[in-house]
Amino acid sequence: MEKLNHSEVISLLLQLAVILGVARLLAELIRRMKQPAVVGEILAGVLLGPTFFGQIAPELWGTLFPTSGSSAIVLDGFFQIAVVLLLFIAGLEVELDLVIEQGKKAANISLSALIIPFILGFVGPYFVPEFFGLEDSANHLVFALFIGTTLSITALPVIARILMDLNIFKTRTGMLIIASAMIIDILGWLIFTVILSMMGSESGHMGLGETIGLTMGFTLLMLTVGRYVIDKVLPWINARLAWPGGLLSLSMALCFCAAAFTEWIGIHAIFGSFIVGIALGDSVHLSERAKEILHHFINNIFAPLFFVSIGLHVNFIDSFNLWLVVVLIITAFIGKVAGGYTGAKISGLPKHDALAIGFGMNTHGTLEVILGAIALQAGLIDNQLFVAIVIMVLVTIIISAPLLKMCIQLGKRDAEQAAP
Repeated sequence: MEKLNHSEVISLLLQLAVILGVARLLAELIRRMKQPAVVGEILAGVLLGPTFFGQIAPELWGTLFPTSGSSAIVLDGFFQIAVVLLLFIAGLEVELDLVIEQGKKAANISLSALIIPFILGFVGPYFVPEFFGLEDSANHLVFALFIGTTLSITALPVIARILMDLNIFKTRTGMLIIASAMIIDILGWLIFTVILSMMGSESGHMGLGETIGLTMGFTLLMLTVGRYVIDKVLPWINARLAWPGGLLSLSMALCFCAAAFTEWIGIHAIFGSFIVGIALGDSVHLSERAKEILHHFINNIFAPLFFVSIGLHVNFIDSFNLWLVVVLIITAFIGKVAGGYTGAKISGLPKHDALAIGFGMNTHGTLEVILGAIALQAGLIDNQLFVAIVIMVLVTIIISAPLLKMCIQLGKRDAEQAAP
């Protein structure tokens, strides 16, 4: 069995130390500016990558972050595990009972906020793919579907954090935003499974129809039978095994098994971990304390590894295309705000509440970056489009909170003026 040699072990340990250290420092700095930590972690990757570090000290950068060799492969393994665990905790935040409780209003908002930006995101890349950087005409349809899906997904973890920071998480508007984002997440990932199948799988042992059938079957089984079994087994785990060690170990084991299955059938591993996260998080026997431990463990150790990896090997200056960035931001903004607003108005909400929901739906984040990284790795998109997606995500995260807060305040003012 091949092993890392002495120098490669040192290189790997230094890579992890630098990534975690710089990511934490910038995350804390960004949090002081009232922005999510993910913004600081992405910026840490840009600083440690060829955009900054690689420019001022290219030899040192190449030594610390080699693009080939055993340590680079092991570090990439850490990144793969990180993204699987990130989607696992994203699934934990999906509350199926809340989605059902919000009912028709959440359905109207989520479908409108999914369909309108999907159409806007699909049309441009389909009719003018060259502007978006597509060179292989064979992937024309898949490329347009990918852009449409990327612009239609709402970042559930990010919007949840924003609503908590604004103290409106438990309000009617906050619950509608969260429930709608949950539905969009589930539907968006089901759409993305089709796109992944059309992109092709390295295994190549299953056709598109078989892959989609197994994916739908897996999803249905996990959210019904799997959800029931987990709910029945968790009390035994909590009572008989060391807490929280037993729960953490078996949760991670289940997560990795599901991720391995969806990777095997030709869908990315992250889909399996996301669905298992939903099934596990929905159990009443998974305490808030247990969820908090899982979140701290993954968000503070593994999440920074993935978000820093985004900028480690992409030059954001050389790959920056101003017009592409502008078009993507405008398309994302119009599509999500118009979609959320339309769905809210159909549900009978007042103007400012509907606008607040539209701005809440416009929060992009973790999932879009993950989709972009997968597409870049698969060769579906180029560096310029990937950089544009990351910048679009950062811009929408930064502007969503103040716009959402403004609309909530205007809605309260209107309600006070209307009161007798």
